Amino acid sequence: MIVLQPVLEIQAIGEGFDLWPVAEAEPYGFLPLSGALSPAEVGTAVMSIAACNDHEPDDGRPPRPTDPLGAFLHGLLTMDDLFASGGLRVTDTVGGRTLVPGCCNGIDERSDWAEVVDGSGWASFGHAPSPCAERLGERVRLTVDGDREHSPVFELTVTELRGLLSRAERDLADFVHLVGPWAARHVPGRAEATTAAVARALAVPAPVQ
Repeated sequence: MIVLQPVLEIQAIGEGFDLWPVAEAEPYGFLPLSGALSPAEVGTAVMSIAACNDHEPDDGRPPRPTDPLGAFLHGLLTMDDLFASGGLRVTDTVGGRTLVPGCCNGIDERSDWAEVVDGSGWASFGHAPSPCAERLGERVRLTVDGDREHSPVFELTVTELRGLLSRAERDLADFVHLVGPWAARHVPGRAEATTAAVARALAVPAPVQ
């Protein structure tokens, strides 16, 4: 069986994070995003997306606020180009092989998968590892690490991949729908802006308020 999940890379921001409750998670591990997350897992995801965009203002943006919450969310709420580290994880549960997004890949770059099924027929998804996918007729070959000799590979049909990609989009939309009520509880006054920013970082339409 092939399982495809949108996953967010968890950022390491040090111990003692107390702006809102978060779930225990291994730094640089992957958190699957869906509508099934607990509130603490949503908090972990928002924390990681905010941390991905926590950069000092140097482009004409307003100065960083002095309050801890405003300071931490500043990049997420003011930057034009947002980034959420991660991508799509594909697991062959029978063969025990897993393709994970490589370094510098973003969840918003999942449109590269469209190149595999409807475009050039090939795409890569980050480096170290360097996963890639190639269309071969009506099948798609997934290579776990294109830079590794004798890398594990596995295949699925184009039709199967199309269905899995559609399911991933629903998972991301369902996750963003969780962010709204979570934000209203934990970042009141910034809830709508935070939800919209998270949706933009993930390249998902913001839910209608």
